[in-house]
Amino acid sequence: MLATQTLGNDQTEPPILIVHGLFGSGRNWGVIAKRLAKVRRVITVDMRNHGDSFRADSQSYPEMAEDLAEVIRSEGGSADVIGHSMGGKAAMVLALTHPDLVRALVVADIAPTAYGHSQLHLIEAMQALDLSQIETRSDADAALADSVEERETRAFLLQSLDVRGKSWKLNLDTLARDMDVITGFPEMSGSFSGPTFFLSGGQSDYVRPEHREEIKRLFPEAKQAKIPGAGHWLHAEKPREFEAALRAFLNLD
Repeated sequence: MLATQTLGNDQTEPPILIVHGLFGSGRNWGVIAKRLAKVRRVITVDMRNHGDSFRADSQSYPEMAEDLAEVIRSEGGSADVIGHSMGGKAAMVLALTHPDLVRALVVADIAPTAYGHSQLHLIEAMQALDLSQIETRSDADAALADSVEERETRAFLLQSLDVRGKSWKLNLDTLARDMDVITGFPEMSGSFSGPTFFLSGGQSDYVRPEHREEIKRLFPEAKQAKIPGAGHWLHAEKPREFEAALRAFLNLD
């Protein structure tokens, strides 16, 4: 089963399950998870081939959805699910294939569609790093700067570097091979009729007007909103606004 971290001890309501995106881990959501855990039990996961979870030879959305279903069943059989980017796609497939396990769904800055961009260049940059020469995270940052110009992107990637163990907490080979699967989205039939909230960044182009028809087909009760000034990493860029939107939708106040 996926590696999980649990905060809070409320047993009166189903837990909130938070699902990270590509190259992330549950620890990326630590601040928001801690704040939400004041009123609800919160579970963060490391997805397959990420963080402390198991390594697998595939990264398909049906498989990721089954991984999440196993976690929810082990935690009582129902959850409010929040997913960002790749995690948002996995959460959507979970809701469509196991609607009984999802009480409410929040999809952060992603749509049920295939995207043309690839993150393969970031995997190649990580694979090219000579970890035998890395003694500190600063060393890794400097070495990565030649191929990854954005400091914020480097900082995010380096959260998955085990400096002492001189290894990545990512299965880079599988993620590279399945990049087209990750940027895609499987053909889905049926729909999820539960409460659904598509929350996107006002400066992001991941959720566009042309996606609305497919969103409504699969999630007929979907509501949509944008956080002004936020990009794709809306939960990190505007954490207070992101949290406020979650609290309002999930009736946490």
